[in-house]
Amino acid sequence: MPAELREHAGRHYAVQFHHALPDDAWAVELSEAAPAPEAWVENPGAERHLPGTAFLVAFVPDEDPDVEPTVHIHSHDEHVIPYEIMRWFMQQVAEQVERCRVAFKQDGRGAVE
Repeated sequence: MPAELREHAGRHYAVQFHHALPDDAWAVELSEAAPAPEAWVENPGAERHLPGTAFLVAFVPDEDPDVEPTVHIHSHDEHVIPYEIMRWFMQQVAEQVERCRVAFKQDGRGAVE
């Protein structure tokens, strides 16, 4: 799944999704986006920013709906996250939780409350 990008107050942020096999969960990652390489400027379809190193990662279990999603902080540096960006990130996490719970229910693996 490609990254979703958002600009806020002159800074760029990215949310990426990937499946974390060891955790049996989807990882939803928030990072600051960095400018794409200058060589990409000539390609009109190329992204202008790319996700950086994730500093917040939400793990959304997709095998057991009783396991609560968690958010992990992955940073040694201080990051100031604007409120609107945190809301956007948490909305992405909430939507992933809903997708996993609906899929679990549709697969007949259990009832979702």
